[in-house]
Order: sequence, then C-alpha cells, then structure tokens
Amino acid sequence: MGYRFTDLTAACQDDWRAYIEHDFVRSLGAGTLAEGAFRHYLQQDYLFLIHFARAYALAAYKSRTLADLRQAHEGLKAIVDVELGLHVGYCREWGISEEALASLPEARATLAYTRYVLDTGNRGDLLDLHVALAPCLIGYGEIANWLNGRQDTVRGEANPYDAWIAMYEGEEFQSAMRAELEWLDARLADVTPARFQELSEVFRDATRLEIDFWQMGLDRAD
Repeated sequence: MGYRFTDLTAACQDDWRAYIEHDFVRSLGAGTLAEGAFRHYLQQDYLFLIHFARAYALAAYKSRTLADLRQAHEGLKAIVDVELGLHVGYCREWGISEEALASLPEARATLAYTRYVLDTGNRGDLLDLHVALAPCLIGYGEIANWLNGRQDTVRGEANPYDAWIAMYEGEEFQSAMRAELEWLDARLADVTPARFQELSEVFRDATRLEIDFWQMGLDRAD
C-alpha cells in the first residue's frame, strides 16, 4: 500500500497543527482578531496570489500529460480571472484600494514562502511543486472546517471575518481541495520511501512558512 496525503501531515504533525490551529486562526474564528492584523494579512495575501498564479504557470511548464496541463491552465485562469478580482473587491471593503495593493512592498514572510514554492517547483518536478503548495491549497479548507467544529467560533454579522470563513468552507473551494487531495494521493501512492522522505521535508518547510505568514499578521496588528 502506497503513501497518501495524510502521511505527509502525520510526518510533521506538530507543525501542521500549529498551522491549522494558529492564534491568528483562532482569533479570526472568534471575531477577536485585531483589524490591523487582518488588514496586513489581506494585503500580503494579494501579493501571495500573484505568485500563486506564477506557480500554476510553472506547473503548466512542468506538466507531462495533457490532463496535468489542463489542470494547471484552469488553476492559472481561476486566480488571474476570478480570485484576484474577488480579493481586490474584498480588500476594498476593508478600506484598501487597488492602487494601494499595487504599490505594496512584500513582507519577509511573503518573500520567504512564495520564493520557496517557486524554487521548489523549479528544482523539482510537478509533485514537488504541488506538495509545496498543499499547505495553502488544502490547509485553508481544513482550517475552515476546523473552525466550524469549534464552539467558540462566531458566525454571521457578529464576526467581521465571517466572509473569510465562508469563502473557504464554500463548495467551490472544498471541491478544489478534494480534487487536489485525489491528485496527491494518486501520485504519492507510487513513490518510494526515500522519495516520500524528500517530499515530507518539502511539506514540513512549506507548513512552517505558512505559520510564519499567520504570525506576520499578528506581529503587524497596529
């Protein structure tokens, strides 16, 4: 029996839980997160999305089958044609203009994570790239589900961050998450123990960089 995505999370369980259950996430779910922290995160997430699109372009280049090429193309189109526009609109609701977003400097946490993903994809293969992206692609969906299972999560108008939770608990994102899990499980099933160890290290490092991305928001709560 081969490996599955759950084996990656099990290989760095402490880091994975620290990411999913980070204080930024807990405070967001409770509606107590400082607005400055969320606003800073939103701005940097815009920059992350741009590099996320570049990662999908790299995935297209790395694709060896038409199915993988189509998957990368659809991901790139979704980010450029839909998600970035939605994010800009959401930022506008938080008083952040598109002009302000366009002139943002990248925070060190943004630089570290996005360049790690792109470097991993450049020096590795398509599976390396997907594993580096998995903490975001799969993690955000798991975070929304985790928040919904907690009694202290506040939903509706009482929580100014409810729309964020709704975005990642929604069927569109959850469906994309399930598709990514299926893709990863199918490919992890064929890897050797030595190759799995390499991928575990990529996943662990990417997860730690995601933790830093949350912490960046808390550190800029002013």
